[in-house]
Amino acid sequence: MKIAIASDHGGFDQKAPLKEYMESLGHEVVDMGPGTADRCDYPDYADKVARYVAAGKADRGVLICGTGIGMALTADKVPGIRAAVIQTPQFAELFREHNNGNVLCISGRFSTLDLNKEIVHIFLTQEWAGGRHAIRVEKVMREDDPSFQGVGEDFGA
Repeated sequence: MKIAIASDHGGFDQKAPLKEYMESLGHEVVDMGPGTADRCDYPDYADKVARYVAAGKADRGVLICGTGIGMALTADKVPGIRAAVIQTPQFAELFREHNNGNVLCISGRFSTLDLNKEIVHIFLTQEWAGGRHAIRVEKVMREDDPSFQGVGEDFGA
């Protein structure tokens, strides 16, 4: 599998070890930056990885920032991306199994490297269940279509 990885300064210390870990599992990993731990803007790196995955140049993406939140907010705005902040192995399993998640966002400040390795491993190995979940993922992805007008106009309910 081909994986794109990036971080900001808050996740930089875990980026190289996670890249090495994924490579040790037999994956091709493309490091999309940054090259140093200097302060940088997470939206730039989240955008690079998300667009790379959305274009089909990588199968999945891994983003690491201080909390994972900013990366997820940015990546998920790219059409075709299903990104989420994942903090537990169980959430990683469900993210893949139920949501067919394609960009993992993790915390470099609040999660240990060992925990993040476990989360990454599950993200890369857990299969998507499809079936009843496919209908829900299709509904999620319709939000990418600018012509989609929503499911209803009754906002008072």
